[in-house]
Amino acid sequence: MDDVERLFRAYHAPLVRYLTRRLGDRDWAEEVAQETFLRALRHAPVASERAWLFAVATNLVRDEARRDARRRRHLELLGAREDRHVEPEPTSLERMQEAALARRAVDALAERDRLALLMREEGLDYGEIAEALGLAVKSVGTTLARARRRLVEAWEAIARERERGAPPSGAGTPVVGRIDGTRGSHAAP
Repeated sequence: MDDVERLFRAYHAPLVRYLTRRLGDRDWAEEVAQETFLRALRHAPVASERAWLFAVATNLVRDEARRDARRRRHLELLGAREDRHVEPEPTSLERMQEAALARRAVDALAERDRLALLMREEGLDYGEIAEALGLAVKSVGTTLARARRRLVEAWEAIARERERGAPPSGAGTPVVGRIDGTRGSHAAP
């Protein structure tokens, strides 16, 4: 009996059990185990056979998972390309109204709060925001927390106004009682 046959007899069943538990599919586990033993056939003898076989099997599973992930991403990209060629659906009135309300809520913030939120949304880190706004880095977190709280308050106030049926305030309409307590008017974006 040669070394590969001995390895097969000693480790095939435990390897397939391990792979079946890992993959949830006995047929797939058998395929991976077969590939593992083929690699053992081509590989020079190793000191710890069992550890080597299980490591190779684990790596084969990982490699297959990576290939599947790449295939999925590729298919998603292909689907996204196809979607670009399809005529876009017209934006619903409701979505446009929600976007307008969100813009009003953001506009209701004090300039520093608004800029801090928008910069953070664009991916700037605290140091970059601090430098851009002339703040201490330590105060950026507080500024963002306050801005988020005020944004929620503004959104809720606008939503309540909308539910009562009050006409929406448009661009250029004076804003009284902004969330920061100041007064001002908005220019159209």
